[in-house]
Amino acid sequence: MSFRTKLIIAVLAGCATVGIVSAAAVPRTEFNAAVTYKSKCTACHGPKADKKFNATMSDDDMVQAILKGKKAEKPPNMPAYEAKGITAENAKALVDYMKSLHQ
Repeated sequence: MSFRTKLIIAVLAGCATVGIVSAAAVPRTEFNAAVTYKSKCTACHGPKADKKFNATMSDDDMVQAILKGKKAEKPPNMPAYEAKGITAENAKALVDYMKSLHQ
């Protein structure tokens, strides 16, 4: 292998390492259910989660509705938020937050 090839490999490896370290160093923001609810959910569910919210559903069913979406009897349908980055843990936090608005 020529010196030039070795140099190119070393530079590329260095760039890859820096990219990995830089990506790992970026702090993730903590999920905030209240902020997410206010920005994404109030339009359909209202500020007190008193619209289109069935508190008798199990938490698991509500989490799945958030993640996978749900077709309503009439539009608008509940969008699937898993594809938009919401995790099961985030969805559970949203369910808990929505239930807290009813207390």
